[in-house]
Amino acid sequence: MRRRRAALAAGAVAAAVSAAIVVPGGSADGSSVLRHGSVVARLRGNGVSLRAAPGSTRVLAVVDGRTQFGSRTTLPVVSFRGRWLEVISTALPNGVHGFIRLDQTWLRRDPVAIDVDLSARRLRVWRDGVVVRRVDVAIGAPSSPTPIGQFAVTDELTGLDPAAYGCCILALSGHQTRLPSGWPGGDRLAIHGGGGIGSAVSSGCLHAAEPDLRWLMRQVPLGTQVMIHP
Repeated sequence: MRRRRAALAAGAVAAAVSAAIVVPGGSADGSSVLRHGSVVARLRGNGVSLRAAPGSTRVLAVVDGRTQFGSRTTLPVVSFRGRWLEVISTALPNGVHGFIRLDQTWLRRDPVAIDVDLSARRLRVWRDGVVVRRVDVAIGAPSSPTPIGQFAVTDELTGLDPAAYGCCILALSGHQTRLPSGWPGGDRLAIHGGGGIGSAVSSGCLHAAEPDLRWLMRQVPLGTQVMIHP
């Protein structure tokens, strides 16, 4: 009886939270994310297992309370599934989502979202459905193209090899699956400094000018969803 009451209470909480916070749908062009912003889950404990499906015993990955760069782990929410959340994580391959229980998290709504138009070589920052900043960027070269998909900002870093990355780095959850031969820098996608803005010259990351990067560091919270499209 006690377990049944606990399950009913958890279900009621999930219903209340999902009704109060609009979770953007997974439209192909990301338009609903850009209209509504991002919903972000912060872990209650020191780590969590990402499941293959709601209630599944299959664990896809285990996520720590801190990222590899030391930031508090934030998991953008793609959808509610009863008492479960479908989330984006850098611990998973591009396009693969994991599931965690609602009661393992605190939720917040982030009104900000980002889209990157690769053909225009332009990044746009949206707040409550309105574009508030346009940023010209360099994108991946033809041999190492910037991956397309739904990602998120996981870390905001300064002072990390400025000669290579400029003043600031916004690390993303995505991975570069077509790295140049002999590339030593890891497979994580990011928005950082670099040349060739307006061109397709990078190893997959997005290069932006320093004033734009500093603005992004101030205005874009961790967990903000980033939609990269052709």
